[in-house]
Amino acid sequence: GSSWDKCDFETSLCKALPEFNLQPGWIRRNGQSGMGPPYSDHNGNESAYFLSLSSEMQSSSATLRTNVFLPTDEEHVCQIRFHYWVSQMSGTLTVGLQKHSEDTVTNIWQVSGELQNRWKVNTITINSTEKYEV
Repeated sequence: GSSWDKCDFETSLCKALPEFNLQPGWIRRNGQSGMGPPYSDHNGNESAYFLSLSSEMQSSSATLRTNVFLPTDEEHVCQIRFHYWVSQMSGTLTVGLQKHSEDTVTNIWQVSGELQNRWKVNTITINSTEKYEV
């Protein structure tokens, strides 16, 4: 059976992203915040919230880390579907996987800044025989 956790940031961070993991640089805002694009979420809703990097962070990086996920098997694969917006030419969005027996984070998906300035969507599938974080 599949269970979906939907994360829309309307009231807070979601179950997958613990509050204390909101590192400096990430802010929860909407399109009416006066901080520049995007001016709405991926549905065109100007008052809907999303996570955004603050403009002071343009030259450095900031991480979002999920809670611990349980191992996957034939019945339980993990799919993470997310909407993203990359505006600056130099910006890079990376999804990493850290298994609990490993010290390093393995990059499993990446996109670099393109002059597209629009919301895109992506789904990644994760298989891990041990507990992991994304």
